[in-house]
Amino acid sequence: MAKFFRTHATETALLVVIAMISLILSFATDRYFTIGNAFDLLNTSSVNIIFAVGLLVVLIAGGIDISFAVAASVVQYGVALFIGWIGGGNWAIGLVVAGCIGVALGSINAGLIQMLGIPSIVVTISTFNIFFGFLMFFTKGVSIYDLPDWLTTRVVLYERQMADGSWVEISLPVLVMVLCVAATWALITRTTVGRQLYAFGDNPEGARRFGINIAFMRFLAFGWLGLMAGIAGLVQAHYAQEVVPNALYGRELDVLAAVVLGGARLGGGKGTVLGCVLGVMLTQITQNGLNLMGVSPFAFKMIVGAIILVAITLSSSQIERLLPFRRHQGTTR
Repeated sequence: MAKFFRTHATETALLVVIAMISLILSFATDRYFTIGNAFDLLNTSSVNIIFAVGLLVVLIAGGIDISFAVAASVVQYGVALFIGWIGGGNWAIGLVVAGCIGVALGSINAGLIQMLGIPSIVVTISTFNIFFGFLMFFTKGVSIYDLPDWLTTRVVLYERQMADGSWVEISLPVLVMVLCVAATWALITRTTVGRQLYAFGDNPEGARRFGINIAFMRFLAFGWLGLMAGIAGLVQAHYAQEVVPNALYGRELDVLAAVVLGGARLGGGKGTVLGCVLGVMLTQITQNGLNLMGVSPFAFKMIVGAIILVAITLSSSQIERLLPFRRHQGTTR
């Protein structure tokens, strides 16, 4: 345990902050520390966590992408039209189609960055507007409510009846989220390409001289985020039981704030899945607490902006200097 604290300074700090906020919220509202609220947090956080682990891979590789939420919206609509065209489908077909469209959109970003040689944030600002403009032009802003039963039927993994007769549940999005988190963790910590992603993000020129395929690293990182965005889009459609063109618009900043807060370095070469998940949970717990206390949802947007500012200003190395065990930290993973 002591070794974990020494080698995971940012994650430990996040755990402490989450515990402190949870303690404050437990006094501020009696609805916070309930099984129903905990289950609701898990279900509603799933999509953002799936987004976050995809974005983590891009940040580790030294890139940045703000188009993934809009890409997920494009995937939602594309899958809905495809399964309508084939007359139904199932979860396997839906996930494959969603993943393929997502990877294709991510690859567009990677290809433009590679060919044009311009910063990834510039490319993804452009594709953000292109994807969203195309989606709204094509759909005219019309939502799709007529979805197949397999997509709209709630899949309950665990449910429990409360003392007041109500039911609380953990649903399919949580399982999908766990699988995406596990797959991302395995990719970046248990494979050669994962180690190459860290090396590329930390020192692109050194990685190039070492023989790492730079183009492949970019396509892998942005393709992985595209895959996660595609899956998250389908999961969101399942959770909402409808496809709304602008439903995910604006999520990119929330997720970016959470991932950077979780220790991912905007310059690349650093970040962990655990820190990423904890960053999302911190932002979600904050939003949940504000909602329970009846605070305006616009206040959360102010908090997200402050989180981004603080997270960028206080780099991971600066944060670690504030911790007593900083001198012992010797790993990025």
